[in-house]
Amino acid sequence: MGQSAASWQPAWEEIGFVLALGAAYAAAGRRYPPSRGRFLAFTTGLVLLVLVSVTPLATIALEYLLSAHLLQNVAMAEWAPALAVAGLSAGMAGALGAFRLVSVATQPLVALPAWLATYGLWHVPTVYDYALRHDAVLHLEHATYFVAGAMLWWPVLQDQPHHLSAGAKAVYLFAAFVLASPVGLLLALLPEPLYDFYVDAPRLWGLGPLADQQIAGVLMAVSEAVVFFGVFAFFFVRFMAEEEAGYSHRRA
Repeated sequence: MGQSAASWQPAWEEIGFVLALGAAYAAAGRRYPPSRGRFLAFTTGLVLLVLVSVTPLATIALEYLLSAHLLQNVAMAEWAPALAVAGLSAGMAGALGAFRLVSVATQPLVALPAWLATYGLWHVPTVYDYALRHDAVLHLEHATYFVAGAMLWWPVLQDQPHHLSAGAKAVYLFAAFVLASPVGLLLALLPEPLYDFYVDAPRLWGLGPLADQQIAGVLMAVSEAVVFFGVFAFFFVRFMAEEEAGYSHRRA
């Protein structure tokens, strides 16, 4: 403890991870060129990873507030992986999907439980507190969040090696939203602080441990509702349009 809330973090491990991802993407892009939109998505995902790892948000997450840490986790486990997966060209996705490990890991019935288990494990109070007190474990937490998030989003944003219909994607996303939401809701509704690390942390902006936890839970629940329900709505509308087109075709 003791860093100013305005301090930046060195986060060399996370920066190295981002640089490695960027180098691999650049190398793959020579053989399987991405569109401008996909390149922008992937780059934005990497920039987001850096921002939540080195800016004062990371310091506040590590030293002061659970709400900042949960916002950091959501970015690493949901937003950045989604952008990175969306940034892969079809050729990149196909080449990666040819590996059995990737093919198995990105199956919906594997990817969704793995993501839920990753979130659940790292939010167990003893595990959460231990990771915050041990840098190596915290880096492992961040890496597993990103990998599990990439697994989660792959069946939705890529059609190789598993092609899901719009209806199947909508069901998958709805399941992810429903099954993940209890974590945020639990944090928002518990009458006592759950994590000792943040009970003992210096106070910031007059937020007590319980108020901080409630804000953290609301932030998590709202962010998941916006992202998952928004993408779910997109694929549900597409599914209904496909069904209507098929019905019209059959009648004709």
